[in-house]
Amino acid sequence: MEEVRLALMGFGNVGRALAQMIIDKRAAVYSKYGKRLVVTAIATGSHGNLYNPKGIDLKQALQHYEKGFNEDDDADWTEDSADTLVYCGEYDVLVELSPLNIRTGQPAANRIKQALKMKKSAVSANKGPVAWYYSDLAAMAQARGGKFYFESTVMDGTPIFNLRDNCLKLCDVTQIEGILNSTTNFILKALEEGKTWEQALEEGRALGMVEADPSMDIDGWDAAAKICVLSNVLMNAGIDPGKVSVQGIRGITKEQLDAAKAEGKTIKLMCRAEKDVFGRVTAVVAPEEVPADSLYADIGGASSVVSLTTDLMGKLTIVENDPTIIQTAYGVFQDILRLFS
Repeated sequence: MEEVRLALMGFGNVGRALAQMIIDKRAAVYSKYGKRLVVTAIATGSHGNLYNPKGIDLKQALQHYEKGFNEDDDADWTEDSADTLVYCGEYDVLVELSPLNIRTGQPAANRIKQALKMKKSAVSANKGPVAWYYSDLAAMAQARGGKFYFESTVMDGTPIFNLRDNCLKLCDVTQIEGILNSTTNFILKALEEGKTWEQALEEGRALGMVEADPSMDIDGWDAAAKICVLSNVLMNAGIDPGKVSVQGIRGITKEQLDAAKAEGKTIKLMCRAEKDVFGRVTAVVAPEEVPADSLYADIGGASSVVSLTTDLMGKLTIVENDPTIIQTAYGVFQDILRLFS
């Protein structure tokens, strides 16, 4: 039986859901692939780090996470930093689950580069590295013999990149459009119902739909990172969030929503990217009025949608309906399985 050793950079909601998935599916993975998944490192931002080259006890890690990993209670506790674990730890696959840095994609991108440089593979749910450095990372993986997958960076693991790789061979994607940020869906709906901005944010936080600091969603930067990921991977755009024209929903009023409704429309934060005849890609994130009877108008709650216009398969539309954290974790899990399937 061959071991596949994983180093998890991040152990938030997605990381813990992934850990539970590894526990639950360990026997099935061995039965189908003849592999044993072992987590040798867990690095967190504020709960401490764990390291054991023979394998961390994931059940214990899940039990101890909330109070924080520490030297007294956790045999696998380490004072080594996340970067030390990346550079010096024993693992086969780096699993990048740390929070997004929209301005630089760091330190996640450099950690992935280091893993690939050492001929390891990498899986990422962090949008930053793909939004900023996709071409470099893909070239490095190919040159060094590793693999780099990132299905959960957009639409929570919905198989967009697998679709491209396996079902759209030699298809040229010329246009991408969609709704990629669920927080703005929720806020716009709440405003339309007559709630104030403060009420919409408070209700959204209570439901887990809105972050404590929602500015990255409201101002359009989360959506900008996602359209960069899609553009870079599907259209070889070579862009980063700084090259996207970004306008968020901050300042939109009920009066604007009512005016749109009177004309049979509603307002959504739309993402668009288009390739011209010279192969240059332009990307835009901005609120738009869309017809009330369109598919885009029906996308609400945590749902997302993306449409791909291609030269050989026409226009394909993928809708993700109200995902939970399980879908995001499964996207990461599926990427890990893809490494040896």
